[in-house]
Amino acid sequence: MLSEPRSGRLAAWGNALLAGLVSPDEAVLAIVGDDAVHRVEGLPGERGPVGLTLALGRLRALGVAGWRVALPAPGHPLGLSGPPAFNARALDAEEAAVGYGAPFGLVPEVYEAGPEGDVHVEVVWHCLPVREAPPADVPSLGEAERELAEALREATVVLTRLDVAASGPVAEAALDAYRARAEAGREVLAPGYPPRAVRVLEMAQRVGLLVSLAYSPAYGIGGAHGGAVSASEMAARREALRPVERVARRAQVAAFNAWVEERERERG
Repeated sequence: MLSEPRSGRLAAWGNALLAGLVSPDEAVLAIVGDDAVHRVEGLPGERGPVGLTLALGRLRALGVAGWRVALPAPGHPLGLSGPPAFNARALDAEEAAVGYGAPFGLVPEVYEAGPEGDVHVEVVWHCLPVREAPPADVPSLGEAERELAEALREATVVLTRLDVAASGPVAEAALDAYRARAEAGREVLAPGYPPRAVRVLEMAQRVGLLVSLAYSPAYGIGGAHGGAVSASEMAARREALRPVERVARRAQVAAFNAWVEERERERG
C-alpha cells in the first residue's frame, strides 16, 4: 500500500477536476502516473476506447458530479452498491471508481506490454452501469481515524506475538521508500480534500505497509531476518492481520470518498 490504487487517483483527481481546481491535463497526468496510457472502453456514445480527457468530460456531461472509490475483497464488498455484474468485475480487479450523481462506474484492467527490460503498463477502464445507492460498509472519516489508531496498536501486538522481525533488508528498504515519498512532499490527495482525509489516508497507508511487510516471506521469524517462513506461519499471520488489513482498506475508501461526502452534507 505504498501507492494509491488507480481508482483512488482517478476519483481524487476527477473530483478536483469537477471542482475546477485543476485543468483536464493536470488531472489526467496525475491519474496516469507512471503508467504509459489509460483508455476508457464502453463509454456511452462511443464504439471503441477513448482517452481519459474525453471520457471524464463525457461522464460529467452525463451527470457524474463526483467520484467514490470501492476496494472490495472476497466477502467484503467495500464501497460497492451493485448491480452484480459491476460488483463481480470490481471484485476481480479489487477496485473501482463509482460515479456520484449518475449511474456509471469505471473498473481498471491492467496490461503489461513491451520487451523484457522495457515493459510499460497500459490501463483500460471499463465503463459499466452502477446502482445508485449508498456504498457498502464505508465509515465516516472520524470513524476511520479511530479504527486506524486501534489497528496500529493491534498490528504491533500481533506482530510481537507472532515474533515477526521488525528489521532486515526487505523491511528497511520498504520503510525507507515510504519515508522518502513522504519527505518529498508528494500530494497524497488532490486539491480540494479536507486535511483530515489526507491524515486518514496517510495513516491507512502506514498500516497497510505494516501488513504487507508481515505477509512477505522475506520478513524474518524469531529475529532471523530473511529466514524461511513456513506455510503455517504465513497462514497464522494472515488470519491475525486480516481484521487490521480490513480496517486499512475501509479507511482508504473513507479518505478518497470524503470529497463526495462533503458535497452530500452541503446539499443537506
